[in-house]
Amino acid sequence: MNTMISNTRPVSSGFKVDISRGERVGRVSSEWFSRSDDERYLSLGDLYDAVKSRANRAHARTVESSAIRVEASRNNAERLELIVPGDRQPIAPTHWSYGQLCSLVGAPATYMRQLPAPLAAINLQHGLLNHRAELVKTLELDDGRVELRAVTGPEYGRIWDHELVSAVMKIAGNGTGDTIWKVPGLLDWTSMTHNPFVDITKDTTTLYASDRDVFLFLVDDTHPIEAGRLPNGEPDLFFRGFYAWNSEVGSKSLGIASFYLRAVCANRNIWGSENFQEISIRHSKFAADRFAHEAAPALTSFANSSPAPFVTGIRAARQRIVARNDEDRQSFLRRRGFSKSETGKIIETVLSEEGRPPESIFDFVQGITALARDKTNQDTRLELEGKAKRLLEGAS
Repeated sequence: MNTMISNTRPVSSGFKVDISRGERVGRVSSEWFSRSDDERYLSLGDLYDAVKSRANRAHARTVESSAIRVEASRNNAERLELIVPGDRQPIAPTHWSYGQLCSLVGAPATYMRQLPAPLAAINLQHGLLNHRAELVKTLELDDGRVELRAVTGPEYGRIWDHELVSAVMKIAGNGTGDTIWKVPGLLDWTSMTHNPFVDITKDTTTLYASDRDVFLFLVDDTHPIEAGRLPNGEPDLFFRGFYAWNSEVGSKSLGIASFYLRAVCANRNIWGSENFQEISIRHSKFAADRFAHEAAPALTSFANSSPAPFVTGIRAARQRIVARNDEDRQSFLRRRGFSKSETGKIIETVLSEEGRPPESIFDFVQGITALARDKTNQDTRLELEGKAKRLLEGAS
């Protein structure tokens, strides 16, 4: 299969990349490590069918918290059930919804799970009878046995998982290569080549759903973007990518992150990321409207947008010389809040990786992001990455 670099150069076996530049993003890798096989899907169609079927068997309603009855049998110290108005049969809370229920009534979930069910039931019942908000919203799933998937406040604005997957399918089809957007390929560490043409398996997929969330990551890694040259004269290649997440039961907000990247490794780490952008929507009262008017259009806009502004910005950063001697370099970084130690490390990093000290905005950005990668404290790392991002954005 042939692909093109900047629509001019045919390539048949992947793309040479330089992952020493930009940021490493570990969010997808964290998801990949934590997912069991039954939470991994091989296409967006399969993922959609699973979460849509779940939604079809569920129903939400608002009830008075004081009208909910908590029952537990002394014969089964681990089983607790709820009787909700309008239901004849008991409802079994999931691990997640039990934690939500405890949180709503101000009871520590970890402690409550250690109690025998009859004793926990007494505490929960007392909390529900005295719940100041008076109303709660439940999400129940009828799967032979009625299950309580979520219990939230009455103003909770649910965005269904299948709505997010459907929005992604409008731009990405099945996510398997029928459009430009697909499950990413793999970085070959030996040749430092990103190969887009990798079979989608349970080990390589980046399409996930559990009983409490959905997460997906797709890239356009068959159409690399050239944004300048490396020190050795080879093109500095990028791909476009995005990931999105949601929880219809309240375990997390809805969000979409878009970025440019240089490679994805087998552990699904994103390497050489630049221009990271993220939007997030809390499940508040108007969440569904915000998804329809903000998140979904933003996803479509990114998918259809030209990389020209990104390329122009990178090239401008490469061309803008801000330091011509050691004094300039020290002054440039110190004026932007970097300590004497950090300043020295940034300059040394660029000197080591580029074979010369930093001169352009782009040189300094790469040195700052390299310093950030070595920071184990997340707040410190994010602060450094933020400084690099602002510096890059101000170059054009």
